[in-house]
Formats: sequence, C-alpha cells, structure tokens
Amino acid sequence: MTLVLDGVSKVVGAQTHIHPTDLTLLNGSMNVLLGPTLSGKTSLMRLMAGLDSPSTGRILWNDKDVTGMRVQDRKVAMVYQQFINYPSMTVYENIASPMRLLGKSATEIDTAVQKTADLMKLTPMLSRKPLELSGGQQQRCALARALVKDAGLVLLDEPLANLDYKLREELRAEIPRIFEEAGSIFVYATTEPEEALLLGGNTATLWEGRVTQFGPTPDVYRQPVDATTARVFSDPPMNFLPIEKRGTELLFGDGRRTAASGPLAGLSDGRYLAGFRPNHVELHRHVAGAMEFDTRLAVTEITGSETFVHLDLHGERWVGLIHGVHDLKLGSSLRVYLDPAHVYVFAEDGGLVAPAAYALAA
Repeated sequence: MTLVLDGVSKVVGAQTHIHPTDLTLLNGSMNVLLGPTLSGKTSLMRLMAGLDSPSTGRILWNDKDVTGMRVQDRKVAMVYQQFINYPSMTVYENIASPMRLLGKSATEIDTAVQKTADLMKLTPMLSRKPLELSGGQQQRCALARALVKDAGLVLLDEPLANLDYKLREELRAEIPRIFEEAGSIFVYATTEPEEALLLGGNTATLWEGRVTQFGPTPDVYRQPVDATTARVFSDPPMNFLPIEKRGTELLFGDGRRTAASGPLAGLSDGRYLAGFRPNHVELHRHVAGAMEFDTRLAVTEITGSETFVHLDLHGERWVGLIHGVHDLKLGSSLRVYLDPAHVYVFAEDGGLVAPAAYALAA
C-alpha cells in the first residue's frame, strides 16, 4: 500500500496553506510531520484524510486516484490532541464502535477489540468508563479506536500534547512498537524535534506550508538541506552567524578574525552562514582549535540537569544548552567555545554547503 501526494496544494482565499507538495508514504511506515505551530501540519493531514480537497494536484492510494473520494469511503483513522472518547460507553464499547458502524459481526468485533486492547495494554480496563481512566489510558483508548478499524492510513495530530511529561514519555516509548505491529501507514504530527527522533521512521519538515525536506529521520536531522530545515529540526532552534572565508581565515561581523580549521578550512572564499545547535555550545575548551566567542549573558534557565544560556554576540542572539547547573551572573561577559566539527555551513541564500563533520561520521 502507498499514499502518494502528487503536486498537492491548498489555497484558501489569498492565503496559501500548503504549497505544491510531492510525498510518497509506504505501507508499514512511520512518517513524522515536524514543524512549528501554523507550519501546515494539520492542513496536510486533512488533505491526506480527504477532509479537505486540494486546490491542485492528486492524491493516490495504491495507484488509485482518491482525490475526490469522501473521507467516509476511505480506510482512514485520525487521532487528535483531545481525548475523544464516548464518556457513557465502556472502554470495550468505545473501541468496538467503529466496527459496529462498519456492520461487522459480534465475533469479528470481539476478536478485534481483544487484540487491540492487548496491544494497547487496555485489557484490564475494558469494563471501565473513560472518565475512570488516567489521561494516558484515555489516549490509549482513543488510539485503540483508531487502530481497530484496520485503517490503511492512521493520522495522529499531536496526540500526546495534552498529557503530562511522564505520560508522554511512556507513550512515546511504546508508540513505535504499536505502529510496527499494526502495519498501516502512520503519519504523526509534532512540534518537537526530540519526539521525531524518538519515533524514528521518516520525517518531513514543514515551514510556512512548505515541505522543506523528507527522508529517514536521522538523515534529515544530521544533514538538513537548508538553514530552514536545520532551524525546524533543532530545539531550541539552531544558532546562526554570518561569516566570510578569506584565504586561511574566517572573518566575523564584528571584525574579528580566526584561523579556518577543520571542515571550514576547505571552504572556497566567500560569504556564508554558519550554523550550530545549542547543545554544542561549551563553557570550556574541550578540543584544540575550538573557536571562542566573548558574549554577554542575557538570560539563564535552569531545567534541573541542564542550563539554557541566552547569549548576545554583537546583536546576534544565541542559545546554548549546557549540561549541569551553572550559577551565572546576568549581564556579565561569558566566553563560550565551539568545536568546528559541529558547524554546518550554509550559503547566504540558506542552501546547505557543507554538513558538520560530526554528522558525516555518525
């Protein structure tokens, strides 16, 4: 089974919600839509489901054009952020409800419900009502109702967003196993890069209604095709710094010069945009040849085991994610270090020129 989006777009009035998009999703695959709020994730899922019609292009299911087909006539299931369960029904009846609507026999329904409940670890709760369940169990029930339909396409629109941290982590760890056993095409929307990495499979990064890159999740993370994709696939977003390569030196906007070392030494002369992730900012020099920057500390945020430092470098705002708890004085000067092997190089127009050396070695 395959789902193909062929030049699909969505325009409403003067606004383009989805720019022309080509995607091919394969049977049994996990596909993550990663992007900030209003990047087009839900709009794209609604087009896949048949809830909205595309302005241009076609949607093919197993080589059949289903562009104009009603959602009721497609084998599609969708799960949202909210726990959409029927409060007056037991968990068993909630899970069984889609099959009853399809006119399945009592034996078929019972077999499917028991199998799906076991998969979702809901068997002991089948006689309970949804309000007697924890938040995680309620969302499991909603997921089970989607899976029991044996839908070829399962769409999950930020399904864990309303759960607390512990429950999110619990379900995140289980979802890849659940999806692997179910065998459908899964599309999972999220704003969180960490969630995309945990889920694996393939990731499509979205920005302002455009799919900027699609491919195996680790590849998209390590080798983003442009600065926009790199920004989307980093939390906090990737830091950037305009640089100029001249001979054996790098020139920065503040007039400072440093030797071009590591992968930066091989660049042709010209202007570039250097990018690096917050977790690669260091407070101490750990490698020979590390670049150093004298910044001003604007804000600190201590998360318990890590410290976010918001830095100002002559008007450039950076965020560093430093392991451990650090008591730093706001407004003070702070020297930070960056290993050149962690630097991505982009052209001035944003296209990737050279991935970070560490990413190539991974």
